[in-house]
Order: sequence, then C-alpha cells, then structure tokens
Amino acid sequence: MDKPFLAFDERAAINAGRWFASLSAPLRHDILRSAYVRRFKDSEIICARGDPARVWAAVARGAVRVGGSPDAGKPVTLTYVEPGAWIGDIGIFGGGIRTHDAYAHGDTTLLQVSHDDLLRILEVHVELYGALLRLNAGRLRHMFRQIEDLNTLPLRARLATKLKSLMRSYGMPLRPDSGEIRIGLSLAQQDLAGLLGASRQRVNRELKLMEREETIRVNQGSLVVRCPETLSRIARRA
Repeated sequence: MDKPFLAFDERAAINAGRWFASLSAPLRHDILRSAYVRRFKDSEIICARGDPARVWAAVARGAVRVGGSPDAGKPVTLTYVEPGAWIGDIGIFGGGIRTHDAYAHGDTTLLQVSHDDLLRILEVHVELYGALLRLNAGRLRHMFRQIEDLNTLPLRARLATKLKSLMRSYGMPLRPDSGEIRIGLSLAQQDLAGLLGASRQRVNRELKLMEREETIRVNQGSLVVRCPETLSRIARRA
C-alpha cells in the first residue's frame, strides 16, 4: 500500500526543484495541500499514450522514463524526468490526453495533483499561469538546444554534454576526497544511445575511449565520472 506522505528526502527533492522554489510560499502551500502521493515499482507504467490527462505531478524519488512505442521497431526513450521536476501539464492543457508513454525508472515516487484541483489552484493563484508559461518556455528552449546539438555537434561532444546533464541531476560523490562523481541513474547503453540519436555501437566506442582517457569509468549498472573537468572540456570542443 502507498504511504500517504512524502519521506523527508522526497519532500526535500520537491522543495529543491528550481521551478517550484520560484513560486510564492502561499502557492507552494496550496499545491502541496492539494497533492497526494503515488509510488511505482521499477518499469511500472505510469501512463500510456492516449490516456486521459487527469493529473499533474512532480517526481519526488527515482525517475520517469518518457518515450513512445513506434508501430515498427523498438520503444524509443525521449527523456528521463528527474526529482524536483513537474510533468503532465502539457497533456492537461493541450488536448486532455497523454502524448507519450511514461514508466517508472527505479522505484519512483510521484506527488500528484488532480486536474480539478489544479484548476481550483489556478482560480486562487493567478501567478501560476505565468509560472506554467515559464516552465514550458524552459522546456522549449531545452528542446531547441537538443535539436541544435543533434545537428551540429559530433557524437563525442553530445555524449559529454549528456553525461554532464545526468551528473548534475543524479550525481553523487563517490568518496569525499576523490573528486569522482557516480551517476545514480542506471542506464542501458541502448537507452543512452536513444537519447543521443546514435547507435549503441557508436556510443559504446565513445564510452570506451573516454574510459581509456580516464575521464569516466563504466561499472555494471552505473557510470562514474572520474574527471568532471575533462568531461566539460570535451563538451566545449565542439
């Protein structure tokens, strides 16, 4: 059975989200007061493309893998949504249906607000309209940046940029004195390749090259950034 309340670290992840932290205290209070907790096991489906868009949600633990299932070929992973990020508003305001499949990646906790409660909050807090516009403008900028990178950067630079992003969202110091960062999100090479618009074989070659250069270390089920500064230099060389 789902625990009805967020754990301390889950609430901390919500409060630390940059967008949520930018809201006024009364608005944050009313969002949290209206929300309820849902927990999902690894690989459990959260919603499917075409489902009614009934909830707005924030990731409090784990990650949400967003993608699609083409008519032919393997499922495609488009992005992973990290703790502190809010999702679902596009479906609610953009036609009332989910546009992609979403699965839990690892044990995942969502803080959810129903469609009706979201509309009630909007009636009371007009600032939320502008805040949602800022949220989606940020998503749009990120999407344009990814399209530009895909069309202009070599794979090596795209991979370094993606690893830097994953390190910021999921990085944990391996040891206090080592300077090495473990990326806590476990990704199969096929999924990483999908995020980069490349084949698994090409991504594997680049990972092995970075490993020989002692920039990263690939462990079973995880990846360690041994030298974040070198990773940044690779990303800037494009």
